[in-house]
Amino acid sequence: MTKRTNWPITLSIKEGTLTNEQKLIELAAVGIHQVELSFGWTAQLKKFDFRTRYNEAFSLAEKHGIKITSLHLPFGGFEEIDPSRPETIDAFLQLQKELLVAAKAINIPIAVVHPSGEPYTEEERPERMRYAVSTIRTLCDYAKSLGIELALENLPRTCLCRGKDEMLEFLREIPDLKVCYDMNHCLNEDNLEYLKAVANRVITIHASDYDGIDERHWLPGKGINNWEAIISTLEEANYSGRFVFELVDDADTFAEIRACYDKLIN
Repeated sequence: MTKRTNWPITLSIKEGTLTNEQKLIELAAVGIHQVELSFGWTAQLKKFDFRTRYNEAFSLAEKHGIKITSLHLPFGGFEEIDPSRPETIDAFLQLQKELLVAAKAINIPIAVVHPSGEPYTEEERPERMRYAVSTIRTLCDYAKSLGIELALENLPRTCLCRGKDEMLEFLREIPDLKVCYDMNHCLNEDNLEYLKAVANRVITIHASDYDGIDERHWLPGKGINNWEAIISTLEEANYSGRFVFELVDDADTFAEIRACYDKLIN
């Protein structure tokens, strides 16, 4: 069984942290040496276009002993790059492929992707699933050709993969697809049951807490999640990835994040 002490502490950061040298110094000072670089919205690429500045991203992190170990691909604006809408699929694939090429150039092994935007009605879901499965299959094949593992993230509210059945359909249809399990996105089902259903395909996680009403991205321990049960489930599945905190920006100090990790994992 994989031991939890083998799950390196990792923090999901945006371009603002990556380009702030003082923040990188503070990260390294508390022993956080791995990060996920997250571009949730295409607007962030206007501030730091990873497609052309990937060497700069690598150098900034490396200077302070920090490694970029995953890339969170953009998921919005939904009107621009939703993989479940036929009118935005081409733009979605073009952008994500360009970002994957940049990730390959600096040896980032994992890319996280969302299956859809929102809001969607119940009547729309079957059609959205058909488009999204096809689009994500294409992207997964492309990622595989570059030596990158693509991890599909479970999502809240009316997004696709809000429940385990939709996630399992993606996994059946796309054998090489993996999962990024977000601990504060499960609003429609039991969090632990969802995790157990997909645990054997989980290669990375987003660790945070919530109130069960909506996603909150609180520090673990501030919400309703049963962290001992979550960690035990990951251990039983021989999870061997990183312990990636995905939190509200600047809500917690790096020292508080480190202390939380030490309490949960060691």
